[in-house]
Amino acid sequence: MGIRFCTKGNLILVVVKEEEIIEVVKMKRKRKKVSKGRVRAAIQIQAWWRGTLVRRALLHAALRAWAIQCWWRMMLARKAHQKRRLALMSYVVRERAVVKLQSLVRMWRVHWRYCQVLSAISIIQCHWHRHDCQTCALLRGHCVVTATHLQFHIEITNP
Repeated sequence: MGIRFCTKGNLILVVVKEEEIIEVVKMKRKRKKVSKGRVRAAIQIQAWWRGTLVRRALLHAALRAWAIQCWWRMMLARKAHQKRRLALMSYVVRERAVVKLQSLVRMWRVHWRYCQVLSAISIIQCHWHRHDCQTCALLRGHCVVTATHLQFHIEITNP
């Protein structure tokens, strides 16, 4: 046996005996008389509570949105940092290659100039040894190496 109230305030009595419905009785529920002041107070309390629930839900939603925004800003900052780092690494690699190439070119130019000076010295020495002079003269050399030039000065001195 069960008693249930419907939403419209009707009482439904269902009697079940050996899986048969014997009788369904509808009865009106008695309502108590409530004063209008109490109804207004209840309405105000319910409105306050609903407002509190809405404000709490809005606060939680705002906090969640703030957390997502903080995370997104962190991701954007991290991505920008990685992009700057990659650009810097690319710049460093390019600059290192340029410096290496410039160094190799300077080395080749100095080596080429050095070979020219050696060739000139060997030609001078060859001619000097063939030259038969009665006094023995000395060859004095002085070499100056700069970033762009190799200067070689030869002096012939008599003792």
